[in-house]
Amino acid sequence: MKFEDLLLEIGGFGRFQILILFILCLPRINLPMHFLLHNFLAATPSHHCAIPHQEAFVNLTMEEVLLISIPREPDGTFRSCEMFSQPQFHLLLNSSLQPENNSIIQHCQHGWVYDHSQFTSTISTQWDLVCEQRGLNQATATFFFIGVTMGAVVFGYLSDRFGRKAMLLLSLVCSVIFGMLSAASVSYSMLAIMRTLTGVALSGVSLIVLPLGMEWVDIQHRTFSGILTSIFWSIGNMLLAMVAYLVREWHWLLVAVTGPCLLSIVCLWWVPESARWLIANGKVKQAHRHLLRCARMNGRKDFAEDVPLTTYAQRIVLQWQHKKPGGSYSYISLFRTPVLRKISLCSGAVWFGVAFSYYGMSMNLTGFGLNMYLSQFVFGVIEIPAKMIMYVVMNRAGRRQSQAWALILTGLCIGANVIIPKPFTSLRSVVAIMGKGFSEAAFTAVFLYTSELYPTVLRQNGMGYTSFVARLGGALAPLVFLLDEVWRSLPEVTYCGVAVCCGSVAFLLPETLNAHLPEGIEDVE
Repeated sequence: MKFEDLLLEIGGFGRFQILILFILCLPRINLPMHFLLHNFLAATPSHHCAIPHQEAFVNLTMEEVLLISIPREPDGTFRSCEMFSQPQFHLLLNSSLQPENNSIIQHCQHGWVYDHSQFTSTISTQWDLVCEQRGLNQATATFFFIGVTMGAVVFGYLSDRFGRKAMLLLSLVCSVIFGMLSAASVSYSMLAIMRTLTGVALSGVSLIVLPLGMEWVDIQHRTFSGILTSIFWSIGNMLLAMVAYLVREWHWLLVAVTGPCLLSIVCLWWVPESARWLIANGKVKQAHRHLLRCARMNGRKDFAEDVPLTTYAQRIVLQWQHKKPGGSYSYISLFRTPVLRKISLCSGAVWFGVAFSYYGMSMNLTGFGLNMYLSQFVFGVIEIPAKMIMYVVMNRAGRRQSQAWALILTGLCIGANVIIPKPFTSLRSVVAIMGKGFSEAAFTAVFLYTSELYPTVLRQNGMGYTSFVARLGGALAPLVFLLDEVWRSLPEVTYCGVAVCCGSVAFLLPETLNAHLPEGIEDVE
């Protein structure tokens, strides 16, 4: 007897499942507010070298002081990281005569002056993470995703070992603690450590929410449930734009995006443990209790109430009789058998490409000609129709084709913007928004697709492994922007190439449309 058959008896998609899904969507909203927070937390406003006061400057305006103290770029703007070693007073007579002698130009010696019209403070302005320290600024996002990578391994294993709900609660509590400590950071080192630990904690939320909801839903509504949960990520995207617009000081911005985790902790009280996981681990009595609650809420009050528990247990554990309850599985189990090995290698490559291209686009808000708050909001808005379309496409064309082409088209859109000239800002914005839509469609598909590829006994290990690989992609994505010093378009070319190659790998995965969720390894093999 399959667990799906049992779900149909108690109601595979009724009030019980809807309640669970909406509660699990609350922490889902919170995820992008941290995962994409780097755009605003570490934003670098326009800046120039600080000019020490001199008596000769008394009768000069600030514009004139800058004119004789800081060299200009070819477009007429002041350089951000260089200054003249001595004031060039002759530029007051003819500012177009920029000195050609580079020996009188030096790096900033007295710090920087920042434009505070858009941001009251960011970590860039707090600790001068500009110019030579620009790499540390980008590394803040990398530290966070390194934490998410480590958390994927930890929570993937722990949630298969100790249950989905307990680990989700632990993840949310740790997210609040480390998020608040990040806001209270007094040094860059403290912030880097706290953001890394926040990434570890939030990785559990990212990893557990979708499978926990999916394991309570029947086959017919599985895709819908995955899309519904994913839509709340997009809502979080839009909320981040609004919160960041209202809160321009980085300490309070961290508090604002961490606070909602408290609501999720309270609401988690009404979410049951996965009955599928309980049965797989031989905890039949607990599964029985949750299944009866599900049946009552869904109006199936007659379900199994007159059947002795021993008989009931035999019905739902029939397929597990040949397994040792609570059998020990690890990440090594993902590579022991041929089919699982192929699934694990291919899905890892797809996850890397999806995350690498998604965060590459999401962290380049100023590169498409729109205001950064508007870009963040529009990128969130476009994700919702992308998910809706993906819902239809995945049920018609199947998981494999949908996954592969969504990621390939993401890469092609990124590549197109390398070719389109910069003055065509409107066209570049449209292509970027299309690319973001395809990118989110690929992310939506990969979460659902992966949860269907792995068996119940290894599902969280599988999600943990693929999430680990994805977070490697997320960790590398912000660092790729530093390649613009080699060639201005090299970051976009890199994102494009990786997306197209990894999308092509998806064609090697098996189709899971309308298939029963595999329970044991032999179901996959």
